[in-house]
Amino acid sequence: MSRPREPEGFGPRPVYGDARPEPVEPAAHPPARRRFWRRRGVRIGAVATVLTLAGLAILVLVWTETGTHGMLVGSGLALLPVPLLIAGFLWLDRVAPGPWRYRIFAFAWGAFAATLVAMLANTFAARWIATGLPTASSREADLWGMAVVAPVVEESAKAAAILLLFLFRRHYFAGLVDGLVLAGIIGTGFAFTENILYLGRAYEENQTFGDSGPLATVTVTFIARIVFSPFAHPLFTAMAGIGFGLAAMTLARQRIRRVLLPVAGLLLAIALHSLWNGSAVMNGYAFLGAYAFVMAPVFGLLVWLAVWSRGGKLRTIRNQLPVYAQAGWLVPAEPVALSSLRIRKIARSLARHTHGDEARRAVADYQRAATTLALLRAQATQGRPAKDFAAREQALLTTMWQNKALAQPALTRAAYTTTPPQRHPWPPPPGTPHSPQRIPFAAPGSRPA
Repeated sequence: MSRPREPEGFGPRPVYGDARPEPVEPAAHPPARRRFWRRRGVRIGAVATVLTLAGLAILVLVWTETGTHGMLVGSGLALLPVPLLIAGFLWLDRVAPGPWRYRIFAFAWGAFAATLVAMLANTFAARWIATGLPTASSREADLWGMAVVAPVVEESAKAAAILLLFLFRRHYFAGLVDGLVLAGIIGTGFAFTENILYLGRAYEENQTFGDSGPLATVTVTFIARIVFSPFAHPLFTAMAGIGFGLAAMTLARQRIRRVLLPVAGLLLAIALHSLWNGSAVMNGYAFLGAYAFVMAPVFGLLVWLAVWSRGGKLRTIRNQLPVYAQAGWLVPAEPVALSSLRIRKIARSLARHTHGDEARRAVADYQRAATTLALLRAQATQGRPAKDFAAREQALLTTMWQNKALAQPALTRAAYTTTPPQRHPWPPPPGTPHSPQRIPFAAPGSRPA
């Protein structure tokens, strides 16, 4: 029986044989203990504590502004677009989904930490404008606060979370989609808390003055913020996320570009936010013009860019995995099967119906490892290999090898189900170029030569 060989160009020599990889012998001297603040549990605990304290502070501030009934009504109304927005970003991240802890951190940062910083800074700025510009009218003060101060403060606070993950979890950023999805979830969390505040205030105002009907303040606020522009904050923050995603795709020697791209993304986010807030302060026609000629086209362009970039990840999988098939780690059909979301879903369903949920999880782990492996090798072939490329490649290959007994038959059968072989009833005429031949599928469970 032949054994898989090492792919050319990158990575250590893989572990051979059908058994699990041999355990690594312990070092002669135990590794030095990490410093207290570098321990993973300490860092996770510190981040969780900060976000919890920020959440409690935001809860108190919102309750002070809206009251109990206003906060409950605002929370219920503000929650309506959140599942749709999160589902959209998770759909974009289906090819190579990131860890759930990063997504939870992103939403919590936007909903608690960034909102707390924005509320405190905006309140301070409003007082400074009122005292520092005594000759300015109330409209000019609102324009300064909403169109100049608020965009800078809010977008900088939201982008701080992306910067933290970019600095300390660089492996998360494999391309443009990763930064966009992360920024979109942060913006969704920020918009959720901000909508609670605005809707809660509107509800309390209606209760105080007895307004009701279609022109009530809470109704107008709900239509403007929940119906027509639920994507506003995710769209603004996505500009900064795209900047960080593009920076992660630069070469190590391109340090200036790596710094300028996130800064340019943040400035673009501030500009869009400023235009949006300024049009809302001026008049209804300016607001509708900004919505129709700026926000809607930018949103459509962003959706197209995200879908195109997600397709680029699938093309990367199809182009990078054949080297592992040639080395014997994959059957010939798998690079094509793993580059199709439909085939991957069918493979998971087949594994679950045949062997249960444990098999489905094994196939999902196999697909996730293969996707990460392809993206990791693509970075190396493009001249920006990860520092721990060899160790990560071997770990991913080991994960795939442990799950291949269930994953490879499921993927092969799914590929047969969705793309049956083409049969020609007669040979092509002389001189006609032959069409590409289908790569023969290996039998389920067999190993390639």
